[in-house]
Amino acid sequence: MHKNFRTYQIAVQFYQKASTLKLRKPLKDQYDRALLSIVLNLSEGSAKPTAKDRRKFYYIAFASLREVQTLLQITDNRSLLTDSDILAAHLYKLTRNT
Repeated sequence: MHKNFRTYQIAVQFYQKASTLKLRKPLKDQYDRALLSIVLNLSEGSAKPTAKDRRKFYYIAFASLREVQTLLQITDNRSLLTDSDILAAHLYKLTRNT
């Protein structure tokens, strides 16, 4: 599924790595929802028939990543922040080129 969708593949890899992060309960719940939202919105957006519809979901994925990055910054997780920057660059480009 989505073999040729590079940003999606990077998002799945980031999800797998980032989902193991241990956080306090209120932060963990929000973090998990935002983290999953990135992958799910990329997947759903890729199935939309028009560029405008796809772009909407890609922006949501990008916003969810920003939320994850904020939580990573709050918890001072520099390793995952670096990985998230790579995904952010891909998402940004995707929102601009769709």
